[in-house]
Amino acid sequence: MEKFLDIIKGCPLFVDIADTDLWHLLDCLRATRRSYPKGAYVFFAGDAVESIGIVLSGSVHILQEDYWGTRTILAQIPPGGLFGEAFSCAGVERLPVSVLAADKTEVLLLDYRRIVTTCSIACTFHVALIHNMMKLLAQKNILLTQKMEIIIRRTTRARLLAYLSAQAMQAGQSRFTIPFDRQQLADYLSVERSAMSAEISKMQAEGLIWSRRSEFELLADARQANGIELE
Repeated sequence: MEKFLDIIKGCPLFVDIADTDLWHLLDCLRATRRSYPKGAYVFFAGDAVESIGIVLSGSVHILQEDYWGTRTILAQIPPGGLFGEAFSCAGVERLPVSVLAADKTEVLLLDYRRIVTTCSIACTFHVALIHNMMKLLAQKNILLTQKMEIIIRRTTRARLLAYLSAQAMQAGQSRFTIPFDRQQLADYLSVERSAMSAEISKMQAEGLIWSRRSEFELLADARQANGIELE
């Protein structure tokens, strides 16, 4: 566990919690480390909600899957990121989404009931833990709102440009790397991969973007495309 100490300390759930208290807290939360190969499920939709997770290495995707197996990627969680907390705190008995290892991944699972219930060991820093959890839930709500602003756009091109604009703003520059391959990007945008790939090719031909695999660059002409501005 010690080799992941910096990742754990960097998790927003543990902000303002002293290093000397962290190990006591992890013991209190019954922290358990698990490893998953790429493509393995960490949680299945329908599972009982018992734990929340912190990504230690690799990454996970939060998936919504319909009856026919069509996937929509709701979020990508990198190292240090938290998943499952919203459903745990909402008191949901069964998960409505699945969590999939997008790479070879290690996670730290925590007993969520121990987060919202103080105990004799953790009482001195439990207030900070609960405050951090509330802040995380608010931030996740903002991210969900931002995704909704992307997928409510009617065309594949408009969704692509809205997403790429958001990524450029997050990176602080016009050239950036996204955390998805082409299939995963299509799943995130809720569009057909073939239609999306064709649109990316058209946008490159028109001088709106440059792209190679997961690398993108927004070119000057993209500032006026569909009314989307980078600044």
